[in-house]
Amino acid sequence: MRRVVLLLFVLCLTGCGVSIPDWGGEALAPERISVPEGFRVEVFADQLPEARSMALSEDGTLFVGTRDGGSVYALRDVNEDGRADSVYTIAAGLNTPNGVAMRTGDLYVAEISRILRYDNIESQLTTPPEPTVVSEAFPSDEHHGWKYVDFGPNDSLYVPVGAPCNICDQGDPYAAIHRIAPDGSGRTIVARGVRNTVGFDWHPETNNLWFTDNGRDWLGDDRPPDELNRLTDPPQHFGYPHVHGDSLLDPDFGGGHDPGKYTAPVQELGPHVAALGMTFYTGTQFPEEYRGQVFIAEHGSWNRSTKIGYRVTLVRLNDNGEATTYEPFATGWLRDGDNWGRPVDVLQMPDGALLVSDDQTGTIYRISYEP
Repeated sequence: MRRVVLLLFVLCLTGCGVSIPDWGGEALAPERISVPEGFRVEVFADQLPEARSMALSEDGTLFVGTRDGGSVYALRDVNEDGRADSVYTIAAGLNTPNGVAMRTGDLYVAEISRILRYDNIESQLTTPPEPTVVSEAFPSDEHHGWKYVDFGPNDSLYVPVGAPCNICDQGDPYAAIHRIAPDGSGRTIVARGVRNTVGFDWHPETNNLWFTDNGRDWLGDDRPPDELNRLTDPPQHFGYPHVHGDSLLDPDFGGGHDPGKYTAPVQELGPHVAALGMTFYTGTQFPEEYRGQVFIAEHGSWNRSTKIGYRVTLVRLNDNGEATTYEPFATGWLRDGDNWGRPVDVLQMPDGALLVSDDQTGTIYRISYEP
């Protein structure tokens, strides 16, 4: 039945003149994903090669960036049934367009070394315009060069520049989070000591920037941890390459450095879980206990003797904004030591459902709550 539905879906899109990616496979069964009682997992969209970072417009169009795929997609759920029924290719052949962000109807796309803008994109989904180059001020290093971008409460675009290595000290502009105006001017560093963040969000009450950070490799299976960090007084330094997690001194770059002089993470995450996208849940569909809490997509380890991650986790916060627990929320992409999918980003929809992108299967899942 699933194949019949998929075939009808493809034929409908083709007949309507909508461009769909040539992926060649169908999404794996969402029932393989385990969630708490009362939650439901469905496929929002599939056949999206390398589906990674997501951004939602005010009119409900979902934009999806890719890494190795070089494409940017736009998805519409026209009949509001919780599944995308229109898919458009906005761009192809770009240099790792991982990051996407929306502002007043314009789509911003982050390549490795530059930021592009597609003006009035929703009125031109079938014939996308040529982009305007907003900035070419970023390094061209491919190592940790892919970017997650988003606009903050101050209407500035936040753009990270990862460390161009596993462990090194290259100084500015590397291992930092930058901030630029919508026109690309006024580039400022707001955080240093950030090895590689591929996901951030702003606290719904304090407007502080929170972000994930991937720890270095080759210190063993169980260290260092990945991190969930909070920026309260920019420009703060979060330790890399000298200190990892709360107080772990790096064997190569930690000598003479006091962990107390760097900003410690709000929560140490699992070692090598590759924590990427994160979001504060501000909807009302999920039960009260999930509201104001942090959901994190963990892409999964690649250099650990026993794999870890490949899931969506939940960091619970108390009334003071301090982390109290770190626990699994959606699991199952890792089974019997092997992974069939890799979560990348999490995004809350207007109805309160949570979308999860998976770049291994080219799928976006929708997690909803039905009492």
